[in-house]
Amino acid sequence: MVGEPHEHNRRAWNERARRKAPFSRPVNDEDFEGNVLARLDSSGWLGGTVEGMRILCLAAGGGRHGPLYAHLGAEVTVCDISEEQLSIDREIAEGRGLKLRTIRCSMDDLGMLARESFDAVIQPVSTCYVPDVIRTYREVARVLIAGGIYISQHKTPTSLQGDTRCTKPGYKILLPYYTDEPLPQVRGSKHREFGMKEFLHRWEQLVGGLCRNGFVVEDLLEPNLGKADEEPGTFSHRSYFIAPYVRILARRRGKPR
Repeated sequence: MVGEPHEHNRRAWNERARRKAPFSRPVNDEDFEGNVLARLDSSGWLGGTVEGMRILCLAAGGGRHGPLYAHLGAEVTVCDISEEQLSIDREIAEGRGLKLRTIRCSMDDLGMLARESFDAVIQPVSTCYVPDVIRTYREVARVLIAGGIYISQHKTPTSLQGDTRCTKPGYKILLPYYTDEPLPQVRGSKHREFGMKEFLHRWEQLVGGLCRNGFVVEDLLEPNLGKADEEPGTFSHRSYFIAPYVRILARRRGKPR
């Protein structure tokens, strides 16, 4: 509803999509060449093929994940809160003759999707845009089959707490860990998106929340994007001190039918 974080972020992502801001720039011809799955799934969590797999790309509009998985033979649904982001997915799919379905909704309300209708849910960094990550986990558990996998990425709590400016010996923690309020806006940060309402989710919520809502965590990675010799304050330099995001592989409990 208007005035709530969801509506605020919907409008903000629509604006970013219209001006082709980062994370709203679609794939190009080169992205469809070579070993596409190896780039999408560098850890091999998807088992080497997605042919025929029913995949939900959650909060993944912007013309990247959905078209690439469809190109690899998956049955793809893309859900995103931004209609402008979804329009990019449809444009890419139509231009390349790919079949995918797009649905505008929030990641924490997937009521239009049937129970146990997906083999895998793949979610790029996005849970920071909803106040309650647990609601998202419950919805994902509902739409996944037993034994289905959930690959999600999240901004780390420390990255959301940390200063964007470097002061010796590193980067200060500026914001509290225990807060449910939207975080203050930050300009000029490549670790945050100005204009969005973002929320910090603690580790007990990010990982423990999965375990308490029907999942077994099978792996967790912190991609190393840091470089010590980069200019202080840059994305790479800050990432040397603070991991910007985490990638989690979880599997829904239960025996496959």
